Amino acid sequence: MLVLETIPHETIWGGDRLAALSKAGTKKIGHLYSVYAREGCSNRILNGEHRGKTLNDVFPEWKADLGMAELSWFPLTLALTEAGGHLSIQVHPDDGTARLLEGRARGKRESWYFLTAPHEGWIYDGCTCADAGERDRLLAAGRYLELADRLPVEAGDYVFVEPGTLHAITVGSLVYEIEEGADLTYRLYDHDRRDERGEPRGLQVEKAVRALELSRRSSVGRYPPSGEIWEQTYVTRKVSNASGYRNTGKTLECFTLIDGTAECDGCALEPGMSVLLWPGEEICAAQIRLGFAAWYRGDGL
Repeated sequence: MLVLETIPHETIWGGDRLAALSKAGTKKIGHLYSVYAREGCSNRILNGEHRGKTLNDVFPEWKADLGMAELSWFPLTLALTEAGGHLSIQVHPDDGTARLLEGRARGKRESWYFLTAPHEGWIYDGCTCADAGERDRLLAAGRYLELADRLPVEAGDYVFVEPGTLHAITVGSLVYEIEEGADLTYRLYDHDRRDERGEPRGLQVEKAVRALELSRRSSVGRYPPSGEIWEQTYVTRKVSNASGYRNTGKTLECFTLIDGTAECDGCALEPGMSVLLWPGEEICAAQIRLGFAAWYRGDGL
Protein backbone atom coordinates (compact mmCIF):
# COMPACT_ATOMS: atom_id res chain seq x y z
CA MET A 1 0.00 0.00 0.00
CA LEU A 2 0.96 3.61 -0.55
CA VAL A 3 -0.20 6.29 1.88
CA LEU A 4 -0.30 9.65 0.12
CA GLU A 5 0.17 13.14 1.50
CA THR A 6 -2.51 15.58 0.37
CA ILE A 7 -1.80 18.55 -1.90
CA PRO A 8 -3.68 21.79 -1.14
CA HIS A 9 -4.57 23.86 -4.17
CA GLU A 10 -5.37 27.48 -3.49
CA THR A 11 -7.91 28.92 -5.93
CA ILE A 12 -9.68 32.22 -6.47
CA TRP A 13 -13.03 30.53 -5.77
CA GLY A 14 -11.93 28.30 -2.85
CA GLY A 15 -13.19 28.39 0.72
CA ASP A 16 -11.80 28.04 4.24
CA ARG A 17 -13.22 24.69 5.42
CA LEU A 18 -10.47 22.50 3.94
CA ALA A 19 -7.66 24.46 5.62
CA ALA A 20 -8.20 22.43 8.79
CA LEU A 21 -7.30 19.25 6.86
CA SER A 22 -4.03 20.64 5.49
CA LYS A 23 -0.76 21.35 7.27
CA ALA A 24 0.45 23.70 4.53
CA GLY A 25 -1.03 26.85 6.05
CA THR A 26 -3.00 27.60 2.91
CA LYS A 27 -6.18 29.51 3.78
CA LYS A 28 -8.32 29.52 0.64
CA ILE A 29 -8.31 25.96 -0.65
CA GLY A 30 -10.36 24.98 -3.68
CA HIS A 31 -9.02 21.43 -4.04
CA LEU A 32 -7.41 19.22 -1.45
CA TYR A 33 -5.94 16.58 -3.75
CA SER A 34 -5.65 13.14 -2.19
CA VAL A 35 -4.58 11.53 -5.49
CA TYR A 36 -2.93 13.73 -8.09
CA ALA A 37 -0.33 12.95 -10.73
CA ARG A 38 0.89 15.59 -13.16
CA GLU A 39 4.30 16.56 -14.42
CA GLY A 40 6.01 18.52 -11.69
CA CYS A 41 3.30 17.95 -9.10
CA SER A 42 2.27 14.70 -7.44
CA ASN A 43 1.44 13.34 -3.99
CA ARG A 44 4.36 12.44 -1.75
CA ILE A 45 4.41 8.89 -0.36
CA LEU A 46 4.47 8.69 3.44
CA ASN A 47 5.23 5.01 4.08
CA GLY A 48 7.33 2.00 3.19
CA GLU A 49 10.28 1.64 0.87
CA HIS A 50 9.07 4.46 -1.37
CA ARG A 51 8.70 6.97 1.45
CA GLY A 52 9.66 10.46 0.26
CA LYS A 53 9.10 9.66 -3.41
CA THR A 54 6.04 10.77 -5.33
CA LEU A 55 3.26 8.85 -7.04
CA ASN A 56 4.73 10.00 -10.35
CA ASP A 57 8.11 8.56 -9.37
CA VAL A 58 6.86 5.04 -8.72
CA PHE A 59 3.93 4.67 -11.15
CA PRO A 60 6.17 3.47 -14.03
CA GLU A 61 7.45 0.61 -11.84
CA TRP A 62 4.09 -1.16 -11.51
CA LYS A 63 1.65 0.28 -14.04
CA ALA A 64 2.10 -2.64 -16.46
CA ASP A 65 1.16 -5.14 -13.75
CA LEU A 66 -2.21 -3.41 -13.35
CA GLY A 67 -3.17 -3.04 -17.00
CA MET A 68 -2.05 0.58 -17.25
CA ALA A 69 1.09 0.17 -19.36
CA GLU A 70 -0.16 2.55 -22.06
CA LEU A 71 -0.74 5.40 -19.59
CA SER A 72 1.80 8.17 -19.04
CA TRP A 73 0.20 9.31 -15.77
CA PHE A 74 -1.89 7.76 -13.04
CA PRO A 75 -5.39 7.82 -14.56
CA LEU A 76 -7.48 9.17 -11.68
CA THR A 77 -7.58 12.42 -9.73
CA LEU A 78 -9.36 12.46 -6.36
CA ALA A 79 -10.01 15.50 -4.21
CA LEU A 80 -12.17 17.26 -1.71
CA THR A 81 -13.40 20.38 -3.47
CA GLU A 82 -14.96 23.42 -1.81
CA ALA A 83 -16.71 26.25 -3.60
CA GLY A 84 -16.33 29.45 -1.59
CA GLY A 85 -17.71 31.10 -4.73
CA HIS A 86 -19.27 29.87 -7.97
CA LEU A 87 -16.75 28.06 -10.16
CA SER A 88 -16.31 29.15 -13.75
CA ILE A 89 -18.94 27.88 -16.17
CA GLN A 90 -16.98 25.36 -18.16
CA VAL A 91 -16.88 22.37 -20.47
CA HIS A 92 -14.63 19.31 -20.64
CA PRO A 93 -13.99 17.76 -24.07
CA ASP A 94 -14.97 14.22 -24.95
CA ASP A 95 -12.39 11.80 -26.34
CA GLY A 96 -12.85 12.86 -29.97
CA THR A 97 -12.62 16.57 -29.19
CA ALA A 98 -9.58 16.01 -26.95
CA ARG A 99 -7.80 14.28 -29.83
CA LEU A 100 -8.79 17.02 -32.27
CA LEU A 101 -7.97 20.05 -30.11
CA GLU A 102 -5.21 18.78 -27.82
CA GLY A 103 -3.77 15.62 -29.36
CA ARG A 104 -4.84 13.71 -26.24
CA ALA A 105 -6.27 10.19 -26.27
CA ARG A 106 -9.06 10.95 -23.82
CA GLY A 107 -11.17 13.82 -22.62
CA LYS A 108 -12.31 14.32 -19.06
CA ARG A 109 -15.16 12.71 -17.13
CA GLU A 110 -15.85 13.69 -13.55
CA SER A 111 -18.25 13.00 -10.69
CA TRP A 112 -19.22 14.71 -7.46
CA TYR A 113 -20.62 13.36 -4.23
CA PHE A 114 -22.13 16.28 -2.34
CA LEU A 115 -20.99 16.30 1.28
CA THR A 116 -22.59 19.75 1.67
CA ALA A 117 -25.22 21.17 -0.66
CA PRO A 118 -24.72 24.55 -2.36
CA HIS A 119 -26.24 27.47 -0.51
CA GLU A 120 -28.89 28.07 -3.14
CA GLY A 121 -29.64 24.36 -3.67
CA TRP A 122 -28.51 24.11 -7.31
CA ILE A 123 -25.48 23.89 -9.56
CA TYR A 124 -25.00 24.98 -13.15
CA ASP A 125 -25.53 22.01 -15.44
CA GLY A 126 -26.64 21.74 -19.04
CA CYS A 127 -27.29 24.34 -21.72
CA THR A 128 -30.55 26.23 -22.15
CA CYS A 129 -30.10 26.79 -25.88
CA ALA A 130 -32.30 24.96 -28.34
CA ASP A 131 -29.81 25.27 -31.19
CA ALA A 132 -26.44 26.71 -32.20
CA GLY A 133 -28.06 29.91 -33.45
CA GLU A 134 -29.47 30.72 -30.01
CA ARG A 135 -26.12 29.84 -28.45
CA ASP A 136 -24.26 32.20 -30.76
CA ARG A 137 -26.71 35.07 -30.17
CA LEU A 138 -26.31 34.82 -26.39
CA LEU A 139 -22.53 34.62 -26.66
CA ALA A 140 -22.38 37.63 -28.97
CA ALA A 141 -24.46 39.64 -26.49
CA GLY A 142 -22.30 38.56 -23.54
CA ARG A 143 -25.31 36.91 -21.87
CA TYR A 144 -23.27 33.95 -20.65
CA LEU A 145 -25.28 33.09 -17.56
CA GLU A 146 -28.38 32.66 -19.68
CA LEU A 147 -26.72 29.75 -21.47
CA ALA A 148 -26.34 27.69 -18.31
CA ASP A 149 -29.22 25.62 -16.98
CA ARG A 150 -29.57 24.67 -13.30
CA LEU A 151 -29.72 21.30 -11.55
CA PRO A 152 -31.10 21.01 -7.98
CA VAL A 153 -28.84 19.03 -5.63
CA GLU A 154 -28.81 18.03 -1.97
CA ALA A 155 -26.24 16.58 0.43
CA GLY A 156 -25.79 12.89 -0.37
CA ASP A 157 -26.43 13.33 -4.10
CA TYR A 158 -24.11 11.93 -6.77
CA VAL A 159 -23.70 13.76 -10.08
CA PHE A 160 -21.75 12.47 -13.07
CA VAL A 161 -20.65 15.07 -15.64
CA GLU A 162 -20.39 13.65 -19.14
CA PRO A 163 -17.83 15.43 -21.36
CA GLY A 164 -19.49 18.13 -23.41
CA THR A 165 -21.78 19.20 -20.54
CA LEU A 166 -21.83 22.87 -19.56
CA HIS A 167 -21.41 22.89 -15.77
CA ALA A 168 -20.10 24.46 -12.56
CA ILE A 169 -20.53 23.75 -8.87
CA THR A 170 -21.78 26.74 -6.92
CA VAL A 171 -21.03 28.53 -3.66
CA GLY A 172 -21.36 26.44 -0.51
CA SER A 173 -20.71 23.11 -2.20
CA LEU A 174 -18.29 20.69 -0.56
CA VAL A 175 -17.79 17.57 -2.65
CA TYR A 176 -15.75 14.41 -2.97
CA GLU A 177 -14.58 14.71 -6.56
CA ILE A 178 -13.55 11.89 -8.88
CA GLU A 179 -12.16 12.67 -12.31
CA GLU A 180 -10.01 11.30 -15.05
CA GLY A 181 -6.45 12.50 -14.71
CA ALA A 182 -6.58 15.09 -17.48
CA ASP A 183 -6.32 18.87 -17.17
CA LEU A 184 -8.72 19.64 -19.99
CA THR A 185 -11.08 22.37 -18.87
CA TYR A 186 -12.41 25.12 -21.13
CA ARG A 187 -13.80 28.14 -19.27
CA LEU A 188 -16.71 29.83 -21.01
CA TYR A 189 -17.43 32.43 -18.30
CA ASP A 190 -15.77 33.26 -14.98
CA HIS A 191 -18.14 35.79 -13.38
CA ASP A 192 -15.82 38.67 -14.41
CA ARG A 193 -13.23 37.71 -11.78
CA ARG A 194 -9.69 39.02 -11.90
CA ASP A 195 -6.46 37.36 -10.82
CA GLU A 196 -3.94 38.61 -8.24
CA ARG A 197 -2.49 41.01 -10.83
CA GLY A 198 -5.89 42.52 -11.54
CA GLU A 199 -6.12 40.86 -14.94
CA PRO A 200 -9.26 39.06 -16.15
CA ARG A 201 -8.87 35.30 -15.79
CA GLY A 202 -8.22 33.50 -19.03
CA LEU A 203 -11.14 32.02 -20.93
CA GLN A 204 -11.19 29.41 -23.67
CA VAL A 205 -14.49 30.36 -25.30
CA GLU A 206 -13.73 29.03 -28.78
CA LYS A 207 -12.67 25.63 -27.48
CA ALA A 208 -15.58 25.55 -25.03
CA VAL A 209 -18.02 26.12 -27.89
CA ARG A 210 -16.43 23.34 -29.93
CA ALA A 211 -16.59 20.93 -27.00
CA LEU A 212 -20.12 21.86 -25.92
CA GLU A 213 -22.96 19.43 -26.64
CA LEU A 214 -26.16 21.48 -26.37
CA SER A 215 -28.42 18.59 -25.34
CA ARG A 216 -26.07 17.07 -22.79
CA ARG A 217 -26.91 17.43 -19.11
CA SER A 218 -26.43 15.52 -15.87
CA SER A 219 -28.92 13.81 -13.59
CA VAL A 220 -28.89 13.36 -9.83
CA GLY A 221 -28.34 9.90 -8.37
CA ARG A 222 -27.68 8.17 -5.08
CA TYR A 223 -25.40 5.28 -4.23
CA PRO A 224 -27.39 2.01 -4.37
CA PRO A 225 -27.40 -0.60 -1.55
CA SER A 226 -24.38 -2.27 -3.18
CA GLY A 227 -22.50 1.01 -2.66
CA GLU A 228 -21.05 0.99 -6.19
CA ILE A 229 -21.50 3.27 -9.18
CA TRP A 230 -19.87 2.27 -12.47
CA GLU A 231 -18.95 4.87 -15.07
CA GLN A 232 -17.24 4.33 -18.41
CA THR A 233 -13.68 4.72 -17.14
CA TYR A 234 -13.89 4.42 -13.34
CA VAL A 235 -15.85 2.92 -10.46
CA THR A 236 -16.55 4.33 -7.02
CA ARG A 237 -17.77 2.56 -3.90
CA LYS A 238 -19.23 4.32 -0.87
CA VAL A 239 -18.07 2.90 2.50
CA SER A 240 -20.03 3.78 5.64
CA ASN A 241 -19.76 2.81 9.29
CA ALA A 242 -17.01 0.23 8.83
CA SER A 243 -14.15 -0.98 11.04
CA GLY A 244 -11.83 -1.41 8.07
CA TYR A 245 -11.64 -1.80 4.32
CA ARG A 246 -10.16 -4.57 2.15
CA ASN A 247 -9.48 -4.49 -1.56
CA THR A 248 -11.26 -7.63 -2.74
CA GLY A 249 -10.93 -6.75 -6.43
CA LYS A 250 -8.33 -7.55 -9.05
CA THR A 251 -6.83 -4.12 -9.56
CA LEU A 252 -5.48 -1.24 -7.50
CA GLU A 253 -8.03 0.77 -5.51
CA CYS A 254 -7.76 4.27 -4.07
CA PHE A 255 -9.42 4.51 -0.67
CA THR A 256 -10.17 8.03 0.56
CA LEU A 257 -11.15 8.69 4.17
CA ILE A 258 -13.79 11.39 4.49
CA ASP A 259 -14.86 11.05 8.12
CA GLY A 260 -13.27 8.84 10.79
CA THR A 261 -9.86 7.52 11.78
CA ALA A 262 -7.52 4.82 10.48
CA GLU A 263 -3.89 3.74 10.54
CA CYS A 264 -2.07 2.32 7.52
CA ASP A 265 1.45 0.91 7.69
CA GLY A 266 2.29 3.07 10.70
CA CYS A 267 0.78 6.25 9.22
CA ALA A 268 -2.34 7.94 10.52
CA LEU A 269 -4.89 8.28 7.74
CA GLU A 270 -6.66 11.56 8.36
CA PRO A 271 -9.82 12.88 6.67
CA GLY A 272 -9.09 13.93 3.11
CA MET A 273 -6.18 11.48 2.67
CA SER A 274 -6.01 8.49 0.32
CA VAL A 275 -4.19 5.18 0.42
CA LEU A 276 -3.56 3.03 -2.65
CA LEU A 277 -4.41 -0.61 -1.95
CA TRP A 278 -3.23 -3.52 -4.08
CA PRO A 279 -5.53 -6.56 -4.37
CA GLY A 280 -5.80 -8.27 -0.98
CA GLU A 281 -4.46 -5.34 1.03
CA GLU A 282 -6.60 -3.90 3.77
CA ILE A 283 -7.02 -1.12 6.29
CA CYS A 284 -7.56 -2.55 9.76
CA ALA A 285 -8.46 -1.14 13.18
CA ALA A 286 -10.28 1.82 11.68
CA GLN A 287 -13.42 3.78 12.40
CA ILE A 288 -14.70 4.71 8.96
CA ARG A 289 -17.82 6.79 9.28
CA LEU A 290 -17.56 7.71 5.59
CA GLY A 291 -15.06 6.88 2.90
CA PHE A 292 -14.86 6.05 -0.78
CA ALA A 293 -12.92 3.57 -2.88
CA ALA A 294 -12.25 4.39 -6.53
CA TRP A 295 -10.55 2.44 -9.26
CA TYR A 296 -9.76 2.77 -12.96
CA ARG A 297 -11.63 0.69 -15.50
CA GLY A 298 -9.05 -0.51 -17.96
CA ASP A 299 -11.76 -2.13 -20.10
CA GLY A 300 -13.26 1.29 -20.90
CA LEU A 301 -16.70 -0.26 -21.43
